[in-house]
Amino acid sequence: MIKINESFLKLKDNYLFSTINQKTKEYKNKNPEKKIINLGIGDVTLPIPSIITKAMSKACEEMSDAETFRGYGPEQGYEFLREKIQQEDYGKRNINIDKTEIFVSDGAKCDTANISELFDISNKVAITDPVYPVYLDSNIIAGRSKKYIKELERFDGITYLSCISENNFIPELPKEKCDMIYLCYPNNPTGTVLTNEQLKVWVDYARENRAIILFDSAYEKYITQKDIPHSIYEIEGAKEVAIEFRSFSKTAGFTGIRCAYTVVPKQLVGYTNKGNEISINSLWRRRSSCKFNGVSYITQRGAEAVYTKEAQQLIEENIKYYLSNTNELKINLEKLGYKVYGGINSPYVWIKTPKQQSSWEFFDYLLEKANIVGTPGSGFGPSGEGYFRLTGFGKKEDTIEAIERIKKL
Repeated sequence: MIKINESFLKLKDNYLFSTINQKTKEYKNKNPEKKIINLGIGDVTLPIPSIITKAMSKACEEMSDAETFRGYGPEQGYEFLREKIQQEDYGKRNINIDKTEIFVSDGAKCDTANISELFDISNKVAITDPVYPVYLDSNIIAGRSKKYIKELERFDGITYLSCISENNFIPELPKEKCDMIYLCYPNNPTGTVLTNEQLKVWVDYARENRAIILFDSAYEKYITQKDIPHSIYEIEGAKEVAIEFRSFSKTAGFTGIRCAYTVVPKQLVGYTNKGNEISINSLWRRRSSCKFNGVSYITQRGAEAVYTKEAQQLIEENIKYYLSNTNELKINLEKLGYKVYGGINSPYVWIKTPKQQSSWEFFDYLLEKANIVGTPGSGFGPSGEGYFRLTGFGKKEDTIEAIERIKKL
């Protein structure tokens, strides 16, 4: 008799965005004449700069020539791309990252989920609440939670670090010792950030407790304010305790192409049951060579072209476009009396639902009355209840129209 991993049965019936898609589809089928504006899922809408697609086209042509054909590439990524990442994303910020510490992958979502395989299931996990669902779900699948406590709307064995307006969305250090800490800044879904001093508190905690920080930095290109770290490695001692995840999706428009990278410093160690130190970098390299055959050469040539001067200028314009959308949402919603957070250093605005509506009630209200799709805060965790996420990734004209529709409610 084949037995299943029953940890899957502990997950909620549907992934958050699958539920949103299903509810939207059902409404559209019943109301085909309605124009629905989707400001829910964080997918980009502007095209990829042509210099990047031309680099990919050239790489495609190389594959048809015996002299330039490439088969399996290095699991860790081609050196030409890792050198660019090393120089452009870290070297220019005076952060010393070695090429052997960079692992190119097919997505930050995959990496943040798969990284938990390196760590024993007895490790205590801390997540900010609300949080991107993959951090929680991947640890439930791994077996780090025994059951869901319905009355608390929480999984046992998981430490929830509440981030709400009352604490300015700044998570407090856990009262109990935690081993694996997930931080995402600029934050998805709240759009908020931590300063250098606030992030240093977490690095110091990890160093004192021999814990590890899993730092999702997918939105760092959207930071506009000073004194906001673009990398956790800007904090002294972070290379001893942190893994950083980055993505080309929300910056260069690679959501449909899939390319990201993870930085695992060589100073970072874990411990055996006997207390012996083990290199996390070597474990992740071994895991990659076992379970991953690398990102395609064509994709990596496209990612390399991201760092050209021409592409960088266009990418910066695209990011300003998305941020201008969130700025319009933030300004106009505040004028209407909504309490709005985020939107300055991220492509998301996080709003307090009006009239004490639940987040799913507000979802239905916006969909039915204004034909606008957003993301219910409760889908990101119990502390997300009473909040709602809207994205600036839509088209400019759709964002303006959505604002006008909300004004008429």
